[in-house]
Amino acid sequence: MPTDAADSSAASPAASPAASPDSGASSASATAAGSGAPSPWIESPFRADLFASVPAAARHVAIVTGGGTGIGRAIVRSLAACGARLAICGRRPDPLREVAAELQARGAECLAKTCDIREPAQIAEFVAAVLARYGRIDSLINNAGGQRPYPASHLPLEHFEKVIRNNLVGTFSMTQAVARAAMIPQRGGNIVNIIAQIYRGFPGMSHTGAARAGVDNLTKSLAVEWSPSRIRVNAVAPGIIRSSGTDRYPESLVAAAQKAIPWKRLGTPEEVAHLVTFLCTPAADFITGSTYYIDGGQALWGDMFPLPDE
Repeated sequence: MPTDAADSSAASPAASPAASPDSGASSASATAAGSGAPSPWIESPFRADLFASVPAAARHVAIVTGGGTGIGRAIVRSLAACGARLAICGRRPDPLREVAAELQARGAECLAKTCDIREPAQIAEFVAAVLARYGRIDSLINNAGGQRPYPASHLPLEHFEKVIRNNLVGTFSMTQAVARAAMIPQRGGNIVNIIAQIYRGFPGMSHTGAARAGVDNLTKSLAVEWSPSRIRVNAVAPGIIRSSGTDRYPESLVAAAQKAIPWKRLGTPEEVAHLVTFLCTPAADFITGSTYYIDGGQALWGDMFPLPDE
C-alpha cells in the first residue's frame, strides 16, 4: 500500500501558475478555484516566529516539491506557520495555485511554479526562479513522487523505469541542482527526503520500494559528502498516512492495513509535517544521515502482505 503518493498524477509541464515568473503565486482570490472554502489551517506545536526572528532578507527559505497536495501541502503549511518563506512546485498547476493563495491570504510568502522533477531543464529553471525571488535556499524538502501497487511478476519494465526515474533520479536531480546553485556556495543547508516505510521491503510495490531504498542510501551518502559544506541530509519514512494518496484506495483495503499497525490508526499529514519542520530547525543541527520512521510501529510488527499457506 502506498503512503501518500504526492503529485503522482501526470500532467504536462505548463507555465507557472503564478501571474509571472517573478510574482510568486496567483492572488488570494484564487483560493476557491476548484475547492470552495480553504482547508483548515494547520495547528503547529512550534513558535510562530521560529523562522521569522531574523532580518527579512535572512528569513528561512524552503523548497517543497509536490507541495500542492497531501503530505507536501501539510509541510508547506507547517513551515509557513513558523514564518518560513516557501517555494513550491509540482506537475499540476491548480493545486499549487490553491496552496499559494491560501498562504498569501495568511500573510506568508510563496513562490509557486510547475516543475517536473524528471526534467533537468525544468529543475534548473525552477531553482533559478527561487534564487531570483529570495536570494537563498535554506531547506529542500524532496516530497514529489508517485506509484501504484503492482505485483512484480506482472510489472512492465517500462513502468519500473518510470518510477525509478521519478522517485530516485528526480530526487537526486533536484537535490544536486539546489546544492550546486545555493547550499554549497552559501556553506549551509538542510535537505529532507520523504521516502516510505520500507524497513521490511515493500512487497506489492517493488518498483517504488527500490526507488525509496535508493533515496535512503543517497541520504546517508550525501550527509557525509556534503558535511564540509555544512549541509544536513535526512530522510522521513511515513507509514500509511490518511491523505490524498490513500483516498484513492478501497476503504476495506485501508481498514485492513490499519489493523497491521500497532498504534491501530493511520497517521496524518500534519504529524509528518511536524517532524519535517523540526528537522529544518536549529534544534536539529547535529542530526544528519538519519532516517526517521513515522508509522505507528508498522515497521516492527504486522502482516501487510498476506501469503498463501502453500
